[in-house]
Amino acid sequence: AGEKTAVHGRWVKGPGAAFFEALLDALGDVPIIAEDLGVITPEVEALRNRFGFPGMRILQFAFSGDAANPYLPHNYERNGVVYTGSHDNEPTRGWFASAPKREQTFCLRYLGYTPDDVAWALIRLAASSVAVWTIFPVQDVLSLGSEARMNLPGRREGNWTWRLRANAFDEEHVARLAELVETYGRTGKSTDPPGSSPNVVTLLEGTP
Repeated sequence: AGEKTAVHGRWVKGPGAAFFEALLDALGDVPIIAEDLGVITPEVEALRNRFGFPGMRILQFAFSGDAANPYLPHNYERNGVVYTGSHDNEPTRGWFASAPKREQTFCLRYLGYTPDDVAWALIRLAASSVAVWTIFPVQDVLSLGSEARMNLPGRREGNWTWRLRANAFDEEHVARLAELVETYGRTGKSTDPPGSSPNVVTLLEGTP
């Protein structure tokens, strides 16, 4: 506990399947998203798949490798949740501006064009994927930069101070999101493709 980092830490085996069996038995079909980022072992993947929990895909992680990168949309499985970024990432505009040139180049090549607004380009990319859920930080919806970052892992102070200001989110943002929902069949209506779910576009991070 006295260490400054987890370098000298160790993995401790948890209860695994027994925990989730007890949870589901007591509470029924609980909607769980598996935070399967970082170092993931085959045992973790087997546990996630055994219970059918959707895993997480972060688009900002997608462009540091090659076409086999699991965070690239063409490698997604249906039962997943795609985010442009999370509370631990810079907003997408800030991420792209500070990303290595190779990542920037790969991102633009993957998109197939150079967008005026990279945050909305990744929002559209996420919405068009096969992932059953898409989640967008409101900072990306507002096209904000690094000044709106929520959290910097490892920094002790100054985190979680950003707030969504009154009237920052307006009818134009609503209309743009609604268009993506309709275009990519994410309304939950009977006319949507099989397996679609309602409320699949969610805003988070800094909402009141």
